Amino acid sequence: MRLFELWERRSDPVGGFSKGMRQKLAIARALLHDPAVLFLDEPTSGLDPVASRSVRDVIKSLRASGRTIFLTTHNLAEADELCDLIGVFRTRLISLDTPANLRTRLFGRSVRVVLVGPAAPLAPLVQQLSFVMNVTVDDERALLVQLTDPEKDNPVLVRALVAAGADVCYIEPFTPSLEAVYLELIQEPVAG
Repeated sequence: MRLFELWERRSDPVGGFSKGMRQKLAIARALLHDPAVLFLDEPTSGLDPVASRSVRDVIKSLRASGRTIFLTTHNLAEADELCDLIGVFRTRLISLDTPANLRTRLFGRSVRVVLVGPAAPLAPLVQQLSFVMNVTVDDERALLVQLTDPEKDNPVLVRALVAAGADVCYIEPFTPSLEAVYLELIQEPVAG
């Protein structure tokens, strides 16, 4: 109860607890017998941001102590923050990997190039570069460029853009959201 900041309320009726307090109490109860493996189903569902953060911090602490935690959640940002491995289900398990490996497998390594002017006219030029796997217009002034090796290819990419008359504001690594990964995965056909 101390871990969950509930010690001062230990004698209070649970009926008077907030949803966040009840959620923390449920996790505390699950930990009473000191399990090596813990199953949590939507642990922050319906909680306010403060209570959600508190529950996530407890989960991180438990993970750091060496516990194995199975977490089911529809909150993909939370899964990205808390999970070492992500399993995606569609009737059955369709993918299991680290968040970073899922991103790389589905989207490669990409950079976002922000320009002073419009990006769309420069997309065909960028697509012709031999090391560019794909290019899309991210918004009016930005290109998302999937590269073979960003560390090696970025300087050549910038030189090509400048030679074409573009003013490059900045270039940054692009990390797709876990939601984008999930949506891409559920579109793939399920192997029999």
